[in-house]
Amino acid sequence: MSNAITVLDNGHPISFTFDSINAYHGGGFPGGVAHALKAMQAAFPLLSDTPLERREVTIVTAFSGPGGRDALEMVTRALTEGRLTVDKSIGGRDIITDPPGPYVFRFSYRGRTAEAVIKPGHVKEEFVTLGAKKDKTPDEIARHEELKAEMAYRLLPIPAHEVYGVRTV
Repeated sequence: MSNAITVLDNGHPISFTFDSINAYHGGGFPGGVAHALKAMQAAFPLLSDTPLERREVTIVTAFSGPGGRDALEMVTRALTEGRLTVDKSIGGRDIITDPPGPYVFRFSYRGRTAEAVIKPGHVKEEFVTLGAKKDKTPDEIARHEELKAEMAYRLLPIPAHEVYGVRTV
């Protein structure tokens, strides 16, 4: 399965891989990078049969993590150009007790909007529990870091439409 996405920049194709996005991000939250990439891969085909002009995409998401934010920014430049809004109200409190938690992305392009919502089973309860815990021990910090990477590398080979359900809204 492809771990890349192609958009247009003034009509010229430009492709971004998970590895290039994660390097831009700095690698601290690879799971968030993978989630944003999968959401874009799932939703963008609903908006156009051809690659999107990156600077015409507007995003509203409940996902506020730095990996996701950096992935959305690198591919679309939406943060820098004021087209990225984090709106927690479109998601649930968390994915375990109030699905889909923050894993909701709405992409608008040329008058159309596609919403990507995570499907059940892709975020482990241990990840959520450790992520929310204050005052983690060194062992818990290390485990949480392992889980971030595990999630990314578990999701990457899965087709985007199996991770995120999409629909036009």
